[in-house]
Amino acid sequence: MRHQRFERGAVDRKREDCGEDDRTLLTRLQHGDAEAFEVMVRTHGRQMLLVARRMLGNEEDARDAVQSAFLSAFRSVGSFEGEARLSTWLHRIVVNAALMKLRTRRRRPEASIEDLLPRFLEDGHHADPDWSWSASAEDLMHQKETCARVRAAVGRLPESYRTVVMLRDINELSTTEVARTLGISENAVKLRLHRARQALATILREDFRTSQTARSA
Repeated sequence: MRHQRFERGAVDRKREDCGEDDRTLLTRLQHGDAEAFEVMVRTHGRQMLLVARRMLGNEEDARDAVQSAFLSAFRSVGSFEGEARLSTWLHRIVVNAALMKLRTRRRRPEASIEDLLPRFLEDGHHADPDWSWSASAEDLMHQKETCARVRAAVGRLPESYRTVVMLRDINELSTTEVARTLGISENAVKLRLHRARQALATILREDFRTSQTARSA
């Protein structure tokens, strides 16, 4: 079975045995219980903020997205039938809120990804042949010793590449879904994801080398 996504995995695992609590909370929410809404915010707010931060790379934008997500959840909770866990439903809402923020905020000049891509020699071979990596960002997220480094590396990617990695590797949307969500072609999604993974490999290689040098010293 595929690992759960890192952003909400811990919360979902903790709540797997609390289905009754979720159902009770949902019932209270659907009856307009203000205290239940506060419980939902306290229980799920931190994890939602982590998701928004990683997608937007900006604290203020992330908090705005979470606020919008909770407002959307409050307005639509009456139509939520509980077909998924409450945490999963909220995760989808905050991802959509973050994507909306990406679409509507004023576009800032985006840094080039070229400097983060692997280097090649004139004969076509890798300039750094000691490092090979084709795993998704999510796969590395589940390795405890690399989790923080991968998160930091994803955060260094230019926005358009970071968003594709988050949607495709972390949130597990299909290529078609990512293309539809971002309004780009499937080929563009595949190209951005490939280049983003190459850039992540470069960032992580240099990070590990720096750490090994520091430990040796």
